Formats: sequence, structure tokens, C-alpha cells
Amino acid sequence: MNRLLRIWLDNLLLSFIPIISWFFLWVIESSDLIVIFSLTYPIQFIWSILLSIFSTGPNIDKEKNWNKNSVMSWIVLWTIVAIIIYWLFARNIEWYISFMNLDIDTYKIFSIYSVLQLFLAFELQLVLTKLYFEWNNKLANKYSIISNSLSFVFLIGTALLTENQIIISICALIPNAIFILYILIKNSNKFNFDQNIFQRIKFDSSELFRSFALFLIYLFWYSNTFQFWPEYAAAIAFMSLISDTQRDMAMAVWKLAKVDISKNKFNYIEHRKNACKYIWILLVSIFILFVTLFSIYNIDIRIGLIFLAFDVLDFLLFPLNELKICFLQIEWSAKKTTWNVFCSYFIRTLLSFLPTPFCTAIWQINTAIYEFFAFWYITKKNYRLDDRGVFVKN
Repeated sequence: MNRLLRIWLDNLLLSFIPIISWFFLWVIESSDLIVIFSLTYPIQFIWSILLSIFSTGPNIDKEKNWNKNSVMSWIVLWTIVAIIIYWLFARNIEWYISFMNLDIDTYKIFSIYSVLQLFLAFELQLVLTKLYFEWNNKLANKYSIISNSLSFVFLIGTALLTENQIIISICALIPNAIFILYILIKNSNKFNFDQNIFQRIKFDSSELFRSFALFLIYLFWYSNTFQFWPEYAAAIAFMSLISDTQRDMAMAVWKLAKVDISKNKFNYIEHRKNACKYIWILLVSIFILFVTLFSIYNIDIRIGLIFLAFDVLDFLLFPLNELKICFLQIEWSAKKTTWNVFCSYFIRTLLSFLPTPFCTAIWQINTAIYEFFAFWYITKKNYRLDDRGVFVKN
């Protein structure tokens, strides 16, 4: 439980600091700026795609196949690829804002800042993932606290001194960029370049596909939301504010599971017990925030309650689904596991085009239910739990 909570802290900071930063900029600069959080939200899934290929997969490969060159090879390659991708997003930010049906002049500068800050946050996550697999969660916490503190303090501090968005963005980015470069160098070691990309994808292909599907779903869905349903967009922004941080923190469940599975230290019963306790902590925080803030944001309470109900069910199924997916991905069949994830997200993609503002709640819970029954059946068919809580092949 201690390691789970340490990963929770890192996920909390990576998710909550951007939210609170945009909130303060909303107060200091303009109320329009709070929308940037939703505007650049789909881009975070680019990180998830790259992280699956160039970070999670190589770290698992290092543990399973004793490949000492795996991690550093792909940290270097990931950084090069990420620089190109995020530079392209920043360079074409006007097209992106226009595609999302928002005003270019209002959001351009801080949208570029948001894209570049996402790049730095994902570089930080690259180092954190490496440390998780080295069981050095305490150092990961230290790096996370420093990096996120630098981003927040310099962003808000500069915004209090000037209204120039370019100056604010530069002053917020440079200190954190220097720190990220420092920890990348400090946690590097000599290596021979390893090009076996397919081996990396194998260990995390289900998460890779899931991230790609979510990128497409949120990209087109947010575009439609901003254009046609202003009241619905307001409710979505509110629900994102009170639940997205918890959703990011929930990722600690599968991050820790992958570490222990790769090291052959996975106890399903222990992980499930800790994960369920952890999820309930997150749900309680969502309830508190909902009751406290819904009147302040003046959202439609009916829409909010519908999303809250579906969120609760999705959260409750999350640890049961994710623990099985992680185990089957690494120990059973990467292809078959990814295929089932593909099926669930294919359904999710189709449902995202339903002509209803509640399509998100519908596809969210359909995906969770499909994965619950599919991976329960696969696990039961191929494995049994022994007295220690360890999966054993039938």
C-alpha cells in the first residue's frame, strides 16, 4: 500500500497542478483561460501512446528478459520523437484551436504553453516510470514535487507581475525544463542502442491501443461538444475538474501491478484489496468536491448527477478490470488481451458518435462492463488462484 500511495502522490501532482494552475490563471488573467484545460486534454493521450512504447514496455522488457540496454535506448528515442510531435502541435496550434471550434486569438499563446508543459510533464513521467521499476519511489516523489512546484510557482508568480502571456509562458517553462534535463542526465547510464520495438509494444500493446483510441475519441468529441452543447460543455468541464485528477491517480493501480508482475512478485488478492481501498478514497473525494462545488459553478444538477453515477460504477470496476488486463497482457497473450481491449474500445468509439450529450456516460460504462465480463471469463478459463493469492495456470 505504501508504494501505491507514493505513485498516487506523483499522479496527483501531475494531474492536479495543471488544473489548479488554470484555475488561478482564470482568476488572475481571464475567465476564458479555464477552457484551455479541456482544449488540450486530448493531447495528453499522445503521451500515453509514447509512454507505452518507449517507457513501460522497455522497463518490463528489462525485468523479464534482463535487457540492460532496453530502458535507456528508448528514453533517448522517446525524447527525440516527443520533441518532434509536440513541436508540430505547438507550430500548428492555430489549426488545432480552430478545429476545436474556439477563438484563436484568445487561446493561442497559453495553448502553446500548455502543449510544451505537457511535453515536460511527460518527460518527467519517463524518469518516474524508470524509478518505479527500480523500486525507488521515494526519489520519484522528490522529483515530482520539485518539478510541479517549479511549474506552479513560476507560472502564477509571473502572472501576478505581468499580463504579457508570452513572458508568463517563458518564465514558467524554463526553470522546469532545466530541472527535467538535470534529472534525465542524472538518471542516465551507458548503453548500447536496442532497436527491437516490437518487443516493447508486446508488453504494453493494450494500453497503447487504448491511448490511441481515447485520443481520437476525445479529439472529435470535444470538438463537437464545444460547438453544439454549451450547457453540456460546462457540465463536462465541472466533472473534469472534480474527477480527472482522481482518474489519473487511479492509474497507480496498474502502474504498480506492472512493476510487480514483471518482477514475478504479483499477488492478485493483495493488489485487489489495496486497489479497492484506494479507489474508495478517490470516490469519497469526488463526492465531497461535487457537493461543495456544484452550486458555485452553477451547472445543471441533473446532468451532473448522471455523470456522477456512471463515474462511480466505472471507478468500482476499474481495479478488477485493470489488474486482470495487466496480468494477462504480460503473462498470458499480448495479442488476445489487446484484441479484447480493441473490441471494447471499438464499441466505445461507435457510441461516441451517438447524437446525445450523454454519449460519454454511455460509452464509458459500456467499456467497463465489457472488460469486466471478458477478462473475468478469460482469467477463469486459464488460471486459478492458489492459497497465496497467486495466479496458477489450469
